[in-house]
Amino acid sequence: MEPVGGFLGSSLAWFAAALLPGILGLAGGAMLYIISDENIPETHRKGHETIATASLMVGVALMLLFGTLLES
Repeated sequence: MEPVGGFLGSSLAWFAAALLPGILGLAGGAMLYIISDENIPETHRKGHETIATASLMVGVALMLLFGTLLES
């Protein structure tokens, strides 16, 4: 019985490894949505719309730049 369980476990680990990039992408997208849903209205509430929007755009640009430069 142990060899069957070992085979099933190793097969499922290979399958999970193939799905990992998609799962992490979905988790990251969900986190970005939640953060933006909470933070963007809060930063625009007290008259700081311009600096909040500019900071968000600079942050996204830096994230994309570093992601490209540090990609291995």
